[in-house]
Amino acid sequence: QVQLVESGGGLAQPGGSLRLSCAASGFTFSNYAMSWARQAPGKGLEWISGIYSDGSDTYYRDSVKGRFTISRDNAKNTLYLQMNSLKPEDTALYLCVQGWGTAGTWGQGTQVTVSS
Repeated sequence: QVQLVESGGGLAQPGGSLRLSCAASGFTFSNYAMSWARQAPGKGLEWISGIYSDGSDTYYRDSVKGRFTISRDNAKNTLYLQMNSLKPEDTALYLCVQGWGTAGTWGQGTQVTVSS
C-alpha cells in the first residue's frame, strides 16, 4: 500500500530555514506527480507546491513563491521541500501528497512551527 513518511519539521525562527523530506513506498514513485500541502490550526488543507513526475514542471502557491523549493530524487523515492525565509504564518502541519493537488493519499505530516 502507499506509504508516505514526512520528516524534517521542527521549530524555526522567523527568517530561518528547514528542509522537509518525504520517503515514499508502495508505488512507482517516478510515475507520479507529487505535492506538498499544509494545514494550519483552525484552517483547511492548503496546496502549496507540486512537481511533475520527472521534475520538469512545478507549482507554487503565491504565499510561498520565491521562498520554498520543491524537488525530488526518483532514485531514492524521496520528495523534498526546502523552506527559506520562514514566517510565523508558515506554521502548520506539512503533508506529502501523492499526485497533483490534495486529492491523493497523504502522509501523517510533520509539524513546522515558526516562532521567535
